[in-house]
Amino acid sequence: MNGGESMARAPLAAERRAALLATLERDGVVRVAELTDELGVTPVTVRRDIVQLEAEGLLRRVHGGAVPVAPSGASGGRDAQPEVTGSIGVMVPSLDYYWPGVVRGMEIEARKHGLRVVLRGSSYDARDERPMLERLVRAENLLGLVAAPRMIGPGSSEVVEWLATSGVPHVLVEREATLAPHREALESVVSDHALGAIMAVHHLAGLGHRRVGLVLSRQSPTSRKIAAGWKAACTELGLSADEHFERLAPDSSRPEYPLVVEEVVRTAVSSGTTALLVHSDPDAFAIVQHAQDRGLRVPGDLSVVAYDDEVAGMFSPALTAVRPPRESVGHEAVDLLVKRLANPDRPVHRTYISPRLVVRDSTGPVAEGA
Repeated sequence: MNGGESMARAPLAAERRAALLATLERDGVVRVAELTDELGVTPVTVRRDIVQLEAEGLLRRVHGGAVPVAPSGASGGRDAQPEVTGSIGVMVPSLDYYWPGVVRGMEIEARKHGLRVVLRGSSYDARDERPMLERLVRAENLLGLVAAPRMIGPGSSEVVEWLATSGVPHVLVEREATLAPHREALESVVSDHALGAIMAVHHLAGLGHRRVGLVLSRQSPTSRKIAAGWKAACTELGLSADEHFERLAPDSSRPEYPLVVEEVVRTAVSSGTTALLVHSDPDAFAIVQHAQDRGLRVPGDLSVVAYDDEVAGMFSPALTAVRPPRESVGHEAVDLLVKRLANPDRPVHRTYISPRLVVRDSTGPVAEGA
């Protein structure tokens, strides 16, 4: 063996593990990605060393690396959370309606893995999102990202391309995306909103409704999936095109909003539509209230299913609603990111989680003669 070959040889197992423990003593944490570069070995080799050293009681594994073993008696009991060993960034479009439940699930799951969530709220303007993500990664030294970028409009493709080329491990939450030219998918966790709409239409059809209308929020990226599920269910159940209608509701702050609500109820009555699926809860509230003000019975003359179930149960009558699995989506998104950090070479995963239909007082059988 010549001198060049000797210099280039990979370190032996004992040398690797000694270097790993030295790094742990110096920095208080070791990361697989950093040791891979430092030692010139594969991530699998470093993870194998970590497993062996943990079995010997010399360290404790966390996702993406290892930390020192806690002193005896310092664990705080079975429910103690691991110490924070890194941060992940989370960007969602809103910090109020819908998203707090998703973020709550992320934070709970992150704590299980000794991770801190650095949360940012963007807007529904994609042009703001790429700079925000770049600043977030640069300022916080993040291990990875969970993001819900805007998927339509100017700048949306740039955000997806940046995520794919940034080198930062990432998971989309309540969003899906593919990359040109071969349609490679980005990692994602989503509620199966199309299934939720299918469940709602089948529930209404089971009560005898043959004319089922759909009202969607103009602002929500979820709307197209709900529409796809609604159309699929109508086709499956044999509801023809003239037996249902679709409306896009503007933001409730717009001056034309009350006129749209009035038009929805008027069209339902004139067309013989006896049931509506409405996204989201506030729009369902407004429609039910206007129907009641017109003397219509809910249910009876009109059955209504809300989509989101944030506050649907608070109304009178309590609204039957599709409940997306918000917290579960948050849990799964962080879990998927943690698995990506632990194994960068694993296949891309796309996870769908089923919603629930919560039946309350706003749906019932079709009234006689309807």
